[in-house]
Amino acid sequence: MYFQSMLEDLLIHKPEEPIQYMINYLKQNNDDAPKICILGPPASGKTTVAMRLCKHLDAIRVSQETLLFKEALPLTKEAKAYKKRKQKIPNALWANLIQERLSNVDCIKQGWILEGFPENQEQAWMLQSSGVIPTHVEVFHTTFDWPRDPRVQQRLVKPEDASEQEISRKLLRYHRSFPGVFQAYQKVLKSINADQPCVDVVSQALTYVQTRHRSAAPFTPRILFCGPPGSGKRLQAALIAQKYSIVNICCGQLLKEAVAEKTKLGELVKTYFDNDRPVPDNLVVKIVAKRLNTLDCVTNGWVLCGFPRDVEQGEQLQRAGIIPNRVFFFSLPYESIMERLSQRRIDPVTGERYHTTFRPAPALKIQARLMQNPKDKEENIERRLEAYYRNAKELEEFYEDAFYINADQDPRVVFEFIESCIIKPLPRKS
Repeated sequence: MYFQSMLEDLLIHKPEEPIQYMINYLKQNNDDAPKICILGPPASGKTTVAMRLCKHLDAIRVSQETLLFKEALPLTKEAKAYKKRKQKIPNALWANLIQERLSNVDCIKQGWILEGFPENQEQAWMLQSSGVIPTHVEVFHTTFDWPRDPRVQQRLVKPEDASEQEISRKLLRYHRSFPGVFQAYQKVLKSINADQPCVDVVSQALTYVQTRHRSAAPFTPRILFCGPPGSGKRLQAALIAQKYSIVNICCGQLLKEAVAEKTKLGELVKTYFDNDRPVPDNLVVKIVAKRLNTLDCVTNGWVLCGFPRDVEQGEQLQRAGIIPNRVFFFSLPYESIMERLSQRRIDPVTGERYHTTFRPAPALKIQARLMQNPKDKEENIERRLEAYYRNAKELEEFYEDAFYINADQDPRVVFEFIESCIIKPLPRKS
């Protein structure tokens, strides 16, 4: 499947230097690498199953134990300090630590099995927002009492604190948190009874992770996200694309890729980039239409955000044969947009993104070196908003069957609404 995927990419992208393209592909990609979460209450056999799956799949096991005691990651020291003070490690710190570990080359090439994470819904959404999205989630469940089967007793792993009080506390915390976690992964979730011989548990788990998911969508999705800056279009596009295996297309990123790949159209775009001038609509439409007509987009469907921005661009897309079957307009109050964008910061050392209110940097030394992108200054945000609202009304009239989303709410709620309109469209509010 790996080499088949590489050949498909060769046919789609038609690189000028195919040999070098294949070399780079082999170095950087592994589409079949497992991405698995193993969840369950204390003493349900998560560690045993995770270790055996790692052996079968040659994947990397990532757990609380490996992150805190077997790794030398930049954030490990900070997490261990919380542990030493017997304080709860913040969800954001866990999410950053996991993301940091899974971005290492061994996890990218071999795949990973995340044992015991996420612990709650907040962690799940933080991981998803940072691009850590498993293809399979397995939940092991057992009875509240000590299992009677001696074989089950023998494979249980003794916790750090095996007192009855501590285990009861962990069980209570797990059963409070797991409904939210399950909701976040319901489409890729498999529940397995761990109160049976270990070989049967591993067999069920292995069978599940070796299956491929199919999209539940009854048509080939062609989805368009429109909305002001800061309304969360890119996040929702990434989540929809990941869940339904459709192609995520961002217009701005597409133009940058054309320039980087030095295509004929990219060379033309570069002249406008170099002179800090807007790229002409006809040139943008050619690049977007060319990408959306490639085999992967036609076969799997696509979600496009960042284009069109006005009626003229929408009409040009239509003439090029690019007709979406779902259009969403995101709405957000001015104050919320300013709060979201003007407080964004980036770490110039790691490239990590933070927000002074919603996702502050975990350490003072990181906070001190954070920088603001010039486009996130208030005067630049106002200029971008003015350009959007100047054309929004006519664009909404052009896409008369569009759905409208209040983006000033939890991203999970926004995602669920979008999903409901894609799978089973709701009556449109006129």
